[in-house]
Amino acid sequence: MSATLNQRIQQFYDASSGLWEQIWGEHMHHGYYGATGNDKKERRQAQIDLIEELLKWSDVQQAEKILDVGCGIGGSSLYLAEKFQAHVTGITLSPVQAARATERAQTAGLSQNTHFQVADALNMPFADATFDFVWSLESGEHMPDKVKFMQECCRVLKPGGKLLMVTWCHRPTDGVAGELTADERKHLEEIYQVYCLPYVISLPEYEAIARNLGLHDIRTADWSKAVAPFWNVVIDSALNPGAILGLLFSGWGTIQAALSLGLMSRGYERGLIRFGLLCGQRGKALSCPYRG
Repeated sequence: MSATLNQRIQQFYDASSGLWEQIWGEHMHHGYYGATGNDKKERRQAQIDLIEELLKWSDVQQAEKILDVGCGIGGSSLYLAEKFQAHVTGITLSPVQAARATERAQTAGLSQNTHFQVADALNMPFADATFDFVWSLESGEHMPDKVKFMQECCRVLKPGGKLLMVTWCHRPTDGVAGELTADERKHLEEIYQVYCLPYVISLPEYEAIARNLGLHDIRTADWSKAVAPFWNVVIDSALNPGAILGLLFSGWGTIQAALSLGLMSRGYERGLIRFGLLCGQRGKALSCPYRG
C-alpha cells in the first residue's frame, strides 16, 4: 500500500504544485488568522505569520542544521534558511517539487544553505543524530505509518534537538463526543481520497506516540480556529479566471482537489478536522525506540 500511496502522492504534487505556485505562491500550507481566527489579512502574509507563530510557540530561536519533512517547493525551507542562517535539507516525494525548490533557492541566493531531494519520510537517507531541528508542516497526514514517521523524525535528531510537527488531525475520541460517527468517517474518507491521505489520527494519539518514543518536554496545541478561515480564502481565490484556466491544464486529480476544497472548510466548521501541533526534544540517548 505504501508504494502505491507514495506514487499517488508524487503524481498529485507533480501535477498540482505548478498551479499552486502560480495562483497562491510558494507556501503550500495554512495561514494564521489570530488565535480566534478573526484577524483579516492577505493570504500570503497569513502563511508567513503561521511560520513565525509556530517558531514562537515551539520556542525555536536558533538552529544550524534543519530538516524540512515534506518541503513542497521550498517555501518554509528558504524562509528558515534565511531567518536562521542555517543549512536546510528538504525532502519530498515529488521530483517536480524538489527541482522547483532547487531553482527557487538559486534565485534567492540560498543554494549554499539548502539542499532538496526526493526521499521517503518513513525511510530517511540520513544518519542518526544529523539535525538539530526537524520541521514537519502539514506532511504527517500523508504518512501511512504514523509511528514509523515520528520514529524517523526522532532518529535523525541530535540529542537535545527539537521536533516540531504540525499536521491535520481528526477530533479526539476519548472525550464526551466519543468515537467517530459513521457520517464523520465518511467525511474523512472523502478527504482522504481527494488529498491522497491514508488516514489521520487525533492529537492525543500523536502525543502518546511521542511519549513512547521518549521525547522530552512534549507540548501540544490545537490551532483549528486560528487557521480555519484559510480554506474559504483559497476557495474565493480559486474562482478567478487564471486559476480556472490553470486547473483545466493540470489534470483531473488537481481539478477534483479544487472542487473539493469545501470538504476541509466544512470539516473545520463541524469540529471534525483539527490542526494539531506537537513539539518535543530528543533526550541524550542516541537510540529512539518505540515502546508500544
